[in-house]
Amino acid sequence: MKTSLIVSIVRRGWGSTVLEAAVQAGARGSTVLVGRGGGINEQEKIFGVSIEPEKEIVLTVVRADLVDTILAEIVRAAELNETGKGIAFVMPVEKIVGVAHFMKQAGAAG
Repeated sequence: MKTSLIVSIVRRGWGSTVLEAAVQAGARGSTVLVGRGGGINEQEKIFGVSIEPEKEIVLTVVRADLVDTILAEIVRAAELNETGKGIAFVMPVEKIVGVAHFMKQAGAAG
């Protein structure tokens, strides 16, 4: 069974929104990490001091056949078509271990 990793990088506080959207669209769950980011749309200053925006990185491993559906729901829920709201991208996963529900599905599919 082919799997993919959807990586969503969103504003602090929006990780749970991405996670819920992914699960509603068919994902079995996600991992949310905290990070910092910077870009042309995020150069914020308070009293002349630059602030590094905090981000949440959501990692969602999914079956390849569900990627388009889950990604579309993440984009909608996290408003990723709007400037400065975040980014999401998909990467192929070559191997996966330690996730029982993926292993059972792979065995059932042959």
